[in-house]
Amino acid sequence: MSTTRWLIAGVGTAIIALAAVSIPADELANGLRGPTPLNQEPKAPKIWPTENKDVKRGRAYTSQPPTIPHTIEKYEITRNVNMCMYCHARVRNNEFGAPMVSATHYMDREFDFLAEISPRRYFCTQCHVPQAEVTAPVGNTFMDVDEIIAKERAASKAEPGEKPP
Repeated sequence: MSTTRWLIAGVGTAIIALAAVSIPADELANGLRGPTPLNQEPKAPKIWPTENKDVKRGRAYTSQPPTIPHTIEKYEITRNVNMCMYCHARVRNNEFGAPMVSATHYMDREFDFLAEISPRRYFCTQCHVPQAEVTAPVGNTFMDVDEIIAKERAASKAEPGEKPP
């Protein structure tokens, strides 16, 4: 390895070491483990009650599977039984007022339509998840694309020297 590469590697290591030292200890305790040391097992977090609002939510990104807006605590989803399909199958969804599962759930790998739900889409909770109102364990500054566009438009309409909303 050339001298230049060793020098760059050494400087990079020093910068990383200084950054690690400069992080306050209380910020390190705000992770998912909380203040529990790495050599100890943290106490399991409280299981929050599942929302049961039956409201359709927006999606955070294109092709996001819809979330489950009701409890599924006693639902059986096994190889022989799928309680979700009792209401969401195309033959019963109107009776229960439930949205029908997407037509893609009735396709095989070659995109041929099947009479029953595809085995690849049978276990609903692989993609769809129930929701709970909880406090996030770690901060999040995520903004979806619509929020970013609105912020940029507001900034471009602001007078020079004026703070955007």
